[in-house]
Amino acid sequence: MKILVLGAGKMGSFFLDLLSFEHEMAVYEKDPKRMRFTYNCQRFTQLEEIRQFAPELVINAVTVKFTIPAFEEVLPYLPADCILSDISSVKTGLKAYYETTSHRYVSTHPMFGPTFANLNQLSEENAIIINEGDYMGRIFFKDVYGKLGLNIYEYSFEEHDRTVAYSLSIPFVSTFVFAAVMKHQDAPGTTFKRHMRIAKGVLSEDDYLLQEILFNPYTHDQVAQIRSELKELLEIIDHKDAEGIKLYLTKIRKNVRE
Repeated sequence: MKILVLGAGKMGSFFLDLLSFEHEMAVYEKDPKRMRFTYNCQRFTQLEEIRQFAPELVINAVTVKFTIPAFEEVLPYLPADCILSDISSVKTGLKAYYETTSHRYVSTHPMFGPTFANLNQLSEENAIIINEGDYMGRIFFKDVYGKLGLNIYEYSFEEHDRTVAYSLSIPFVSTFVFAAVMKHQDAPGTTFKRHMRIAKGVLSEDDYLLQEILFNPYTHDQVAQIRSELKELLEIIDHKDAEGIKLYLTKIRKNVRE
């Protein structure tokens, strides 16, 4: 299959490398310097080159802020039967956009990234395939993710956004709070150092991605739940309630075990 990847960032380069042994690959990237470490693929900086390549599948791997604009830019240069796809972690507005085009589409979300995941060992990582897309497109990505050993789940666009609001907004907001109250430690403990590594990783993400995750319509309720739990914990601390903290620890340990 002839596959065009939009964007030569971390995930774009990952897919180029991953698929280049079985497919004819090309990448479109406006900044030539970002393509220095892309191999086994054609490198495009001009839209007309896309027309000549005539891809059968486009994988949009640009920053979430530019996902739809990137599609809009290349759409006039794609064959009518080309399948559009994205790997965005935020799907807001994508379903509506896809339905305005005449192209088949498939939307997925590999629930890992170069920041934390070991890309050579992904058996403990997950991927979501949106079940509202093109059947053959879904089969293609199911095969790709299956070969990586990923745990695959199929959700609707709405179910995806609910899942992301829980799985990303809670750890992200918790990390923000940690970073907001953090002070330099000359002799940090192991737990502190682990939290610090996580904080640096999260805060190295694109600002717009963090914004979109927080602005997910389902994020508010998750953050409100954190606020409620902090209020309960603060009351236990203020009253030095030994029985209360015992019951609280029992509750949260049960959550972790599940």
